[in-house]
Amino acid sequence: MNTRTILAIGMTSITMLTFNSCQQNSRENPLLAESSLPFGVPDFSKIQNADFMPAFEAAIQQTRDNIQAIVDNQDSATFQNTILPYEDSNRQLTHVSSVFFALTEANKSDELSEIEKKVQPLLTALSNDISFNTSLFERIKQVYDKEHDKLTGEDQKLLEEIYKDFVRKGALLADEKKTRLKEINLRISELQQQWGDLLQEATNSAIVWVDKKEDLSGLSETDIAQCAKDAESRGGKAPYAIVIMNTTQQAPLASLDNRELRKRVYEASIYRTDGTNPKYNTYPIVSEIAKLRAEQAELMGYPCYAAYSLDNTMAKTPDNVNAFLRRLVNDYRSKADAETAAIEEFAQKTEGADFQLQPYDRFYYSAKMKKAMLNISEDEVKPYFNVDSVLLNGVFYAANRVYGLTFKERTDIPTYHPDMRVFEVFDKDGSSMALFYGDYYRRPSKRGGAWMDAFIEQSHHWNEKPVIFNVCNNAKAPEGKPSLLTWDEVTTMFHEFGHALHGMLSNCNYHRLAGTSVARDFVEMPSQFNESFASIPEVFDHYARHYETNEPMPAELKERMLKSINFQSAYALGENLAASCLDMAWHMLPSKDVPEADKCADFEIEALRQYGILDAQIPPRYRTSYFNHVWGGGYAAGYYSYLWTEVLAVNVADTFAKLGALKPETGQAMRDKILSRGNTGDLMQMFTDFTGMKQPDASAVLRARGL
Repeated sequence: MNTRTILAIGMTSITMLTFNSCQQNSRENPLLAESSLPFGVPDFSKIQNADFMPAFEAAIQQTRDNIQAIVDNQDSATFQNTILPYEDSNRQLTHVSSVFFALTEANKSDELSEIEKKVQPLLTALSNDISFNTSLFERIKQVYDKEHDKLTGEDQKLLEEIYKDFVRKGALLADEKKTRLKEINLRISELQQQWGDLLQEATNSAIVWVDKKEDLSGLSETDIAQCAKDAESRGGKAPYAIVIMNTTQQAPLASLDNRELRKRVYEASIYRTDGTNPKYNTYPIVSEIAKLRAEQAELMGYPCYAAYSLDNTMAKTPDNVNAFLRRLVNDYRSKADAETAAIEEFAQKTEGADFQLQPYDRFYYSAKMKKAMLNISEDEVKPYFNVDSVLLNGVFYAANRVYGLTFKERTDIPTYHPDMRVFEVFDKDGSSMALFYGDYYRRPSKRGGAWMDAFIEQSHHWNEKPVIFNVCNNAKAPEGKPSLLTWDEVTTMFHEFGHALHGMLSNCNYHRLAGTSVARDFVEMPSQFNESFASIPEVFDHYARHYETNEPMPAELKERMLKSINFQSAYALGENLAASCLDMAWHMLPSKDVPEADKCADFEIEALRQYGILDAQIPPRYRTSYFNHVWGGGYAAGYYSYLWTEVLAVNVADTFAKLGALKPETGQAMRDKILSRGNTGDLMQMFTDFTGMKQPDASAVLRARGL
């Protein structure tokens, strides 16, 4: 998802974009100059590392000057002389930040990391100074009190969002509380920087080195080649390396025959940042962030951070979220237990009656069980999921059929890494409407996971068209070999492109309201809904073609594969539920009850027990010590939103199925009523306008997952 709510690309004549740390004084800073490229996109062929610090300093000063000009205006405050200038005040800083943080997320270097350490305090100080600028807020409040009811549409919504944002940041607090809140904001910013650096370093260090090819038995030749490539790119301490990804479970565990190696991989994942290696312990950061967030909420008059955070979402309160989670836990529990028992019983047929299933065994025997029961395996279907075909003939094809969009690859636009691809997006009337960048392959400089973000977000007021990028962490095959995906990776590409569509189809006046700038528990709906197109027969048949013959997946194999999608699906639901419950447990604590670092692991166990979801066989998708969404991103007290929005997404998909999933009229209605509107209206009303449903149907999640 969008990295700013948590919540990419061929090079020209050079083989790898590098950033020169030298800069000539006479050289114009490309981050501050108007770009000559289409859509005003950043020119990565000119940008150097040394450009960032002066660009940030200049853009921050410009923002301060713009704010001061608003404050110094002697005329009575109005929407025109206060709200619009405030919306415009950080335009240059927004563009500089979008480039810099795209790189620190997806192509980080030691030099960029050092710059980030200097930049984050400057940005936090700026945010504090604006949020607690009494004279500025007085003018905004004057406009809110005088003009709110006179304004309409996006003007009224913009005023509401700006006013509420100031209030939520403490503009109405007494001075001593404002001072403390400033200190908290600055410290959290420092801690999140430390978190990001430590987590990436620890995850890269958690590599499992393998000396012999035979130890990789069970992996495909392509996967073994990837292990060799990963070993070479990470220092070559052994001929092969299994790279640890961001989640608890790791994909190779479904295939590795060597049980001891499976155990090593699993333990490398779950112990990566819990102090097992004293060099990598995030618990001190976790404890301090949790305490500071709780204190922040208490200063704002809330009992806990979850109450403060959820006040600005669809769910509204922790009670509502907990009721939602507990209902799912209750419905899921017996199915999870039955699933575990069935896998263990299956394993005992070959391993003996005394065999006890361990977490690192589950994916392995589940895959074998799927093969035995449904006669299907990942290796059988992966040849039909070439990444290029999935993108061009699947993701783009669905967008064309549903929304009328067409895509033309651009090789003339420089990017920050040679693996990236750029496409110009054309609307159904042939007009150029957006640029889309795709960065799909993993590398050591990229953090784990998958996300969408924007170099430029859509805004009629700024006369800017959207420039959107998706980032994934798929394995890149050796030169000359096809990069093949698992089904989960296929749906991830559709998922992230759903976010991209939300950004590209935006049709809003103001940057602040455009695209994905919506509540956390709504922003994942368009992306989760877009996953549904991956399995629609016409779309599936268009992209699921053998990489050698281009023949479509045979009907019989397709039937078996689609039947297998929800095979033993309790696990996927359970790991998300456990992570969501864990997130809520941490953020419902008052500051005085937040555990110290040495008690964090115990707290996790007890929290999961209290929710009735403690299960060694189905651990959280992210354990506390590497839960980046919560401690490093913008999903604190918000991870539940993936399940919450899954409900919305399934309801929307059901509506599409009823109206005609690939009918242009259905896509146009989705575009008009939801995707183009950003945060310009009530989000539940948008959902109702499209589906006709007054309230979401939560039971649809279990049904959609085959439970």
